[in-house]
Amino acid sequence: MGEVHIFALDAVALAAGAVVLLASSYLAVLTLLSGRVRAPRTVGGGLSFAIVVPAHNEESVIARTIASLQRIDWPADQFAVVVCADNCTDSTAAIVRESGVTLLERTDTERRGKGHALEYAFAWTLRNVGPDAIVVVDADSEVSPNLLRAFAARFGAGERAVQCHYGVLNPGESWRTRLMTIALSCFHVVRSRARERLGVSAGFRGNGWGVDAGVLAAVPFRAYTLAEDVEYGIDLALLAGIRVAYVDEAHVLGEMTSSSSAAKTQRRRWEGGRLLLVRARLASLVRAAITGPNAVCLDLALDLLLPPLSYVALGIGVVSVLGLLPLVDPSVSLAMRWIGFAAAVVLAVHVLQGWRLSGVGLRGALDLARVPFFIAWKIMAIVADHAPRDWVRTERKRP
Repeated sequence: MGEVHIFALDAVALAAGAVVLLASSYLAVLTLLSGRVRAPRTVGGGLSFAIVVPAHNEESVIARTIASLQRIDWPADQFAVVVCADNCTDSTAAIVRESGVTLLERTDTERRGKGHALEYAFAWTLRNVGPDAIVVVDADSEVSPNLLRAFAARFGAGERAVQCHYGVLNPGESWRTRLMTIALSCFHVVRSRARERLGVSAGFRGNGWGVDAGVLAAVPFRAYTLAEDVEYGIDLALLAGIRVAYVDEAHVLGEMTSSSSAAKTQRRRWEGGRLLLVRARLASLVRAAITGPNAVCLDLALDLLLPPLSYVALGIGVVSVLGLLPLVDPSVSLAMRWIGFAAAVVLAVHVLQGWRLSGVGLRGALDLARVPFFIAWKIMAIVADHAPRDWVRTERKRP
């Protein structure tokens, strides 16, 4: 019976080691290819845009977002701002109405969530505005003035779907927002630059993405999970073979929460939505990657499988502990120790590259010491709660 237990422990150790090795290998490739991506030489001109802003009870920030969009460096008669006030119970609609941009008011207690709001806004915009391309910006964001010029250059170069850098608007507010800035630099800059260099899809990140109008005709937006952005990016690859190009020189900055309770809600929404997509889309991506073969679908599958960096760190810790257990076979134990060490080095370099690109400086580097406590907080939050199913607005500080 003891030999059976030892064999089972060896099998668990090898399985854990294989997962950590795969994750760290993927991170290593992404980190090595994360140099700045050059903008195309083409200059897109003459395109008309509609910027769709889904908003759910955003009275404290919507005016700032609209003002930022109105400062975009693009001919005023060639872009429109359309705000969809979705199931709002505050003064969001009144503020939008006073700003002079287009207001859509949507009330539907059954079909709730950002995905349904976007579907409604896209259909209305295509029918009544008729733009060449549609861009999505969240209601708590500020954008770089060159956003539409950068997108137009990609569309002019033949791309059909684009995603700019999505960063943090308030990185200096707390240690939590600084860590979020580093994490998004890893997730949105390091990974996106590498994927663009590999010619695969950078994926949509929920904020600061766009498509030409023909894409929405070819693949209607029907993404309703809590990760509707990732879902639609996957659908483009599976149904139409369209990749998402990364636009490195333009950005959208979103406001991140600094409170623990609001961060918990936000984290549950993001990670719960991705878990649902693993169940719903992973098999199709793997099948398309193998039968194609299709590099875009393979990378999307790997991206979907790669857990948040905090879980990768936790996995490295588990593998390292397994490598020290006396009951594990000596050869397996040695392999676990080497895998744990190599994976830890890769993760450290990956995070340091994200920190370097984040701009949070020495203070942000010192905040990395809080990561073990952050991981413990995330684990307790996941054990205690279930992912929300509706569009739950993240609470923010009022100005």
